[in-house]
Amino acid sequence: MKNYNDTTYAILGILTTECKSGYDIKQFIDQSLNHFWKISYGQIYPTLKLIVQEELAEVRTLSSPGRPVKNEYLLTSKGMEVLKSWLEQPIKQLPIERNEILLKLFFGRYQARESKVLLLQNYKQELEGRYNTYVSIEQAISNYKDNSEDSMYWLFTLDYGKRTTKAAIEWCDFTLDKLS
Repeated sequence: MKNYNDTTYAILGILTTECKSGYDIKQFIDQSLNHFWKISYGQIYPTLKLIVQEELAEVRTLSSPGRPVKNEYLLTSKGMEVLKSWLEQPIKQLPIERNEILLKLFFGRYQARESKVLLLQNYKQELEGRYNTYVSIEQAISNYKDNSEDSMYWLFTLDYGKRTTKAAIEWCDFTLDKLS
């Protein structure tokens, strides 16, 4: 079976949800996947075009009076097979994190103490905001009863984000304490 890039598999997965248009897919990415998987807006339509060319999805054009024409993408059985096959494959490598604060702190000997402290305090504040966002998303998913099979898996990935963010907040506290 042909191998596709990860963006293709992500969009195939999104097409299993109620998101069927390019706009809906972008909204879904911004509200969920973007917390752990980046897909730019410029990748969506070329990927949808490829998915249709490869017969992994079909496009249906909808028109209604006074509204622009809208394309909806529907996953085909071949597309579902490709997605399931990819899901069954082991991961290729552990994710590599690019973290600017760790890079700056690694060379922190050349930075004023006050700057390091401020940098860490700001980072911690951003992390706390992210954590609160995750809590809000968790509440929204928990209240979303229409898609309970997906909800459980969405909550698993969200829990990962909450736990890693909480660990990073604790690391900030520890590091700030050591710098005092």
